[in-house]
Amino acid sequence: MQLHVRSCSSTSTNKTAGRFDVTSYAVVLQEVRFDKDLVQQSAVHHNVTMPPKTKAAGKGKAPAKRKLAEEFPPGEVLTDTGKKSWKLGAPIGKGGFGLIYLADPNSDKPVGTDARYVIKVEPSENGPLFSELHFYMRAAKPDIIHTWMKTHRLKHLGVPRYWGSGLHERGGKRYRFMVIDRLGTDLQKKFEECGRRFPRKLVLQLGLRLLDVLEFIHEHEYVHADVKASNLLLSHGDPNQVYLVDYGLAYRYAPDGVLKEYKEDPKKCHDGTIEFTSIDAHKGVSPCRRGDLEIVSYCLLQWLCGRLPWEDRLQDPAYVRDAKIRGQENISELMSSCFSSQDKPDEIQRFLEEVKSLGYKDKPPYEKLRSILQSGLKSIQARDDGQLNFTAASVKRTAEDSGADGSPKRKKRPTKKTEVNGVKKSPRAAPRSRKAPGSGKAGGPGSRLVDTASQTTPGLAQRSRGRKKLSS
Repeated sequence: MQLHVRSCSSTSTNKTAGRFDVTSYAVVLQEVRFDKDLVQQSAVHHNVTMPPKTKAAGKGKAPAKRKLAEEFPPGEVLTDTGKKSWKLGAPIGKGGFGLIYLADPNSDKPVGTDARYVIKVEPSENGPLFSELHFYMRAAKPDIIHTWMKTHRLKHLGVPRYWGSGLHERGGKRYRFMVIDRLGTDLQKKFEECGRRFPRKLVLQLGLRLLDVLEFIHEHEYVHADVKASNLLLSHGDPNQVYLVDYGLAYRYAPDGVLKEYKEDPKKCHDGTIEFTSIDAHKGVSPCRRGDLEIVSYCLLQWLCGRLPWEDRLQDPAYVRDAKIRGQENISELMSSCFSSQDKPDEIQRFLEEVKSLGYKDKPPYEKLRSILQSGLKSIQARDDGQLNFTAASVKRTAEDSGADGSPKRKKRPTKKTEVNGVKKSPRAAPRSRKAPGSGKAGGPGSRLVDTASQTTPGLAQRSRGRKKLSS
């Protein structure tokens, strides 16, 4: 079970506002040329001029709820700010208050199931999609990605390409939309299908792909801040390519090359997905590059051993924070809590130690981290051959046994009952089945839509994969 924790004393609007500054906002206006109304809405939403906070309409009244996205019929045509028209196909996903549609450039033909693009749509007054747009417009244009791949001699870079965005009017209402590459299944689903354990070779390959993506993001002045399996999607057409999605929490850590200072803010404590978020985030510090790599290290650990040591008490953010601090202070002990004495993957411990050595402003040694993971592949007589094999790793129960691919076995723990929302559950309980498509509000009863792991729409933290919004 994953719990997604938001800042305990700030609203999502104020939180998003903290992600922007005047300089970066000006660049957005220059590059995208949103129309006047959108600019005004965005300026208000992102608090660019820092106006006074709006007072509640009455004492004790909750803030106004965000509106749900209306489902558009297939064939609806949307025109982006570059005057390019896009035709919508069937809706294929929903996330909180937004919908995701198959799409293609406008033509006389209907949009088929083989469409190469998707369009995310939400009511314009909601605002959260703009947060993700900010990253995509600055860093994910096709020419930027192509140039980076060519310069760094990469065959693949797991960042979805941005193709356009704009506003659309229908029935007197306005909607904001964004066009990106269509992608496939997320790795959380694969993880559950594999019995919550990936083969060692696959884990190391995924680590290498993530290093490529994070280096690209970091060099474009952003950090992701929410790397996890549900935010990693396979390509729609190639199951051997994986993409990092969901830039709703992406943070510009170095606007115009000026690094942010380390500053703990109790109002932002425990931000992110609690089992993976960094120690910096637990302390309320703004995201940084070392935080991204710390998050990746927790992902690698979980994928290999099936469970992080603090997952039994995710309802207690302070406990999770302290457990991570203890783990960082004694990495050998952390590894022992995840693996048997004979099955500790040395490369993961070295990766953790390298990340631990980084300062808040330090540029990560990406190449050194790659070499550490490559050494792990070599130790199991494997190499990154470009093929992602999601065959479930066999679980061995004796200390002398290990997987044929070098996968360490899960370490046995005493079965403890933990109380979740008043119900006692076993930490080894079988994974919960997903909700049937259409079980959420958007789309109505019997809808074919599926929930998506996207921060571009608010409220998903309360709904996706059973995550629960907590305060500390």
